[in-house]
Amino acid sequence: MKYYIVAGEASGDLHASNLMRGIKASDPQAEFRYFGGDLMAAQGGTLTKHYRDMAFMGFVEVLMNLKSISANMNLCKADIVDFKPDAVILVDYPGFNLRIAQFAKEQGFKVFYYIAPKVWAWKEGRVKKLKQHVDKLFIIFPFEIPYFEKHGVTAEFYGNPLLDAIEQRTDLDKSFAEFVESNGLLSKPIIALVAGSRKQEIKHNLPVMLTMVKHFPDYQFVIAGAPSLGLDVYKPYLTDSRVSLIYNQTYPLFKHSTVALVTSGTATLESALLNTPEVVCYKGSLISVLIAWIVIKVKYISLVNLIMDREAVVELTQFELNEHRLRDEVSRLLPGSRHRETMLDDFKKLQKMLGGSGASQRVGSAIVSEISNG
Repeated sequence: MKYYIVAGEASGDLHASNLMRGIKASDPQAEFRYFGGDLMAAQGGTLTKHYRDMAFMGFVEVLMNLKSISANMNLCKADIVDFKPDAVILVDYPGFNLRIAQFAKEQGFKVFYYIAPKVWAWKEGRVKKLKQHVDKLFIIFPFEIPYFEKHGVTAEFYGNPLLDAIEQRTDLDKSFAEFVESNGLLSKPIIALVAGSRKQEIKHNLPVMLTMVKHFPDYQFVIAGAPSLGLDVYKPYLTDSRVSLIYNQTYPLFKHSTVALVTSGTATLESALLNTPEVVCYKGSLISVLIAWIVIKVKYISLVNLIMDREAVVELTQFELNEHRLRDEVSRLLPGSRHRETMLDDFKKLQKMLGGSGASQRVGSAIVSEISNG
């Protein structure tokens, strides 16, 4: 059968590539055409547009690139019609993909959506579009099940693909000694600083995280560099010999760290899945935070707490994120503490809630079955 997949960013490329592998396990003759990236291309098929030509972030950048966005949209629509797939599979990237969902449905194609837009947090109006234009929604968080049921959207949960992504990483087999040697780090234990992927996040969060250096002299501090940000962004913060920067190794960094200080986002879940105790840190501009308080409808900012429906990891936001409070929370997570052991026990429960590895293959099998059964 023929599958048209649309993934518009790096994370979508990762999860879509694993989904393609899952589809091929149930449909060895599968033909793919897609908007995506190098990981999807490694699975075969035809790459029509690379996600790096589609990743426009922020209101101003979107406005400046409206012509390119429109051209990409038109190309995608025409390519779908020309390919005549048995199914159109949309992966996250809601601003673009919800429009493609409507078009594909109107053209009579079967439409599947993998990794739902976070409508439970904001832009709840998108639920109506999912209900109208998507045949089946495949969700990745268990707390989304009752939410979508309440809104009358057909949704199925087969687990979280991050577990598959982690399981496939060969660099996680390195020992601590190999990891520090290969990255030119000290032999001291590590506190990881994962301060986000945008300049504003780095500006507001990393300086507070770095105040911990003087409080924990037996540790080295390693910043996880965001691929989208150059060395010039981080250079002002690399003034202490115990502070280092590494790129493209967030998973190994989590694995080999004693504690992680993590800005909210997917990284909070990745830290938990790699069994690294964490403190969630988020500070933004006053205007941004005021808007978030008005718009965002969830009671936690970390995926760990949202999934467990309680504060399994401490969240320090805005004024709570200060040197003294952060020092206290890091101290509570050092080896030998009861709080650390409790958090690690919670992480085991979290992993069970997410269904274990194999989510991509289970979703792939379900999609093939849906198409085969008409």
